[in-house]
Amino acid sequence: MIEMPPGVTPAKEGFGNVVWNILGQTYTLKQHSEASMAWHAVFPDGTFVPPHIHPTQDEFIYVLSGRYDLWLDGKDLVAKAGDLVRMPKGIPHGIFNTSGETATSLFWVAPTRSLKELFERIHNLPDPQEVVRRAAEHEVNFLPPPA
Repeated sequence: MIEMPPGVTPAKEGFGNVVWNILGQTYTLKQHSEASMAWHAVFPDGTFVPPHIHPTQDEFIYVLSGRYDLWLDGKDLVAKAGDLVRMPKGIPHGIFNTSGETATSLFWVAPTRSLKELFERIHNLPDPQEVVRRAAEHEVNFLPPPA
């Protein structure tokens, strides 16, 4: 069991000094336990996470700056600074930054399952198809592109 130690993760640091580069986005780990995992995300303009499903995790985004265009449960939505996005397990969702500026946010999932291991395996991996393949091994299922 992964216990969460008490303490403060400083603003400019990652929990355990962990920072991942995932297809042009920067994810800084802020908290990790068996029950949940949180990370600060920086999405440069034009970056995105294609539609996918977490069958075993609820996922959340608290938008700190910028704007995300979302595809959530078949609907197009927008989330801006101060908004909280709720993405229940089993519901398809995609996250896109087409705002013309960098967007930042705090993401978290509950429970953690093997998401940290997935991020470790796709850190600095330049091939999106390999990212999709590895994601499926960690309970993140990317959807096929629309016809």
